[in-house]
Amino acid sequence: MNSIILMAEIIEDPQLRYTSDSQLALTEMLVQFPGLRDVDPPSTLRVIAWGNFAQEVHEKYHHGDQIIIEGRLGMNMIERKEGFKEKRAELTAQRIYPVQMELKTQSQPSDTATTPNKVVP
Repeated sequence: MNSIILMAEIIEDPQLRYTSDSQLALTEMLVQFPGLRDVDPPSTLRVIAWGNFAQEVHEKYHHGDQIIIEGRLGMNMIERKEGFKEKRAELTAQRIYPVQMELKTQSQPSDTATTPNKVVP
């Protein structure tokens, strides 16, 4: 089974589009992750999502977000204008998790005098 888990940063906002018959949503984005060694440049990878998940990815994630992507890796053959074929890796996402969740604190006045004590002596 082909399975991959990758921690990366989104470097291109997710772009939502639909198949030619407008039946299925497709989201594409570009992510970047560090090389194996400190001297290696970062690598980029195209990530796609399909259907309702594609719409969720488009709405929820943006450029600069740190994410963990779970999915399957595939290779595509692309015809170049220069007259040769190029292989490109593409990750089809099945799940995406944010790495950092912002904690939203709501400042509510705490009045201990009106809060009943629920400790039984």
